[in-house]
Amino acid sequence: MKIGNFDLQKDGVYVIAELSANHNGSLQIALDTIKAAKECGANAIKLQTYTADTLTLNCKNDDFMVKGGTLWDGKNLYELYEWASTPWEWHKELFDYARSIDLDIFSTPFDKSAVDFLEQFNPSAYKIASFEITDYNLIRYVAKKKKPIIISTGIATLEEIHDVVKICEDEGNEDIILLKCTSSYPAPLEEANLKTIPDMKERFNVEVGFSDHTLGSTAPIIAVAYGAKIIEKHFILDKSVGGADAEFSMEKDEFSFMVKAIRESEKLKGKIDYALTENKIKSRAYSRSLYISKDIKKGEPFTEDNIKSVRPGYGTHPKYLEKILGTKAKKDYTFGDRLDL
Repeated sequence: MKIGNFDLQKDGVYVIAELSANHNGSLQIALDTIKAAKECGANAIKLQTYTADTLTLNCKNDDFMVKGGTLWDGKNLYELYEWASTPWEWHKELFDYARSIDLDIFSTPFDKSAVDFLEQFNPSAYKIASFEITDYNLIRYVAKKKKPIIISTGIATLEEIHDVVKICEDEGNEDIILLKCTSSYPAPLEEANLKTIPDMKERFNVEVGFSDHTLGSTAPIIAVAYGAKIIEKHFILDKSVGGADAEFSMEKDEFSFMVKAIRESEKLKGKIDYALTENKIKSRAYSRSLYISKDIKKGEPFTEDNIKSVRPGYGTHPKYLEKILGTKAKKDYTFGDRLDL
């Protein structure tokens, strides 16, 4: 499966820098963040395409107030989304700039009008946010566009994940990537449950990644070890920029460190391989083998006193020791000779 020119099977882990609200209302900060994401080694920058009106109602009834110990308690949903949204009139410049520096770019649409709007930019993929996974009509509409569809599963039940995978497949779109995600901001490490990643891949027979809201780099690095093919992390130029997502976003130095660690994790994973490399063959010189530990005359028996399994590894394999003990030497041996039957 490819996202743009990136092959998930051949090219490793696809790292997404999530811009989200980290422009804090400044187009220049958004552009500078895209440039910084490229410099940090990200494969893509991701936007969010919505307005307050496409997400919620301008209502201050209790149902619409943010509460429950979040970073945004006290605001109503409309106020939050007005504050955090990326203006649609910025999108062309953001898409054009990212592509001019060879950085992939796509977005999360939150309703059908956003999908229609984004289609003019021919994005390489679409992302479904965790809280939209229950909007089956939106997912069906996106799947019909026949682009890779990346779906966060943070608040989904197992049944809902089955449902959305089937919706995509029924629309003839099998380029599905599920993201393990904990929809807390920031997310506690003990709720990451990264063992779910290989289970999700086997259970749904799709590619799997990790959308991370924990603090630091540990979770993404471990996710790669568990088989994540995509890592998504909120990215900010500097937390002093402020904004709705600043607290759980990575700054440039930390993001660069994470990308470097992910690339090292890919190398460490390697492949299933029991073959001996040239270095391993050379190292076998320091393994054990059978050597003469006392002078032996022809016809004398081999005993535990006159042959031993020692380093280096140029003599007979130690696995033959039991068979050799008690047999008679066919020639003279001196101390330190290899036993080379």
